[in-house]
Amino acid sequence: MMRPATPETINAIPMLKTLGIRLCESGPDFAVMEVVVDERHANYFGGVHGGLLATLADTACFFPETLLPAGRLVTTANLNLNYLKAPALGSRLTAHSQIEHLGRRTVSLSVRIVADDDACVAHGTATLIVLKEPEPL
Repeated sequence: MMRPATPETINAIPMLKTLGIRLCESGPDFAVMEVVVDERHANYFGGVHGGLLATLADTACFFPETLLPAGRLVTTANLNLNYLKAPALGSRLTAHSQIEHLGRRTVSLSVRIVADDDACVAHGTATLIVLKEPEPL
């Protein structure tokens, strides 16, 4: 049996702790996660590694309350991310995921990442596969 996720268990995920990503807010059909960009997120050229943005987007899609927080086990089938602007070191990036469709077998979400100046740095979509429905109460 999978335990529903809580803000504490989400923010304790080792990968998220390593990258400094944390859950800020979660609602029935959305989640908000953020990270402050620092030197550990740099690519070879000194800019922000695109993998940080992809990880932030992908992770935000798992935590609307009706998904993992409710005990619904999901996995990513597809992540499509459009990079628009390179964020600067020191920027606070905020990812907002929104469920567009919640079906019995798949979940479709949109995701948008903005910097602290409200500039959109990336946006995209994700499709999650539902592996297991939540346990009845």
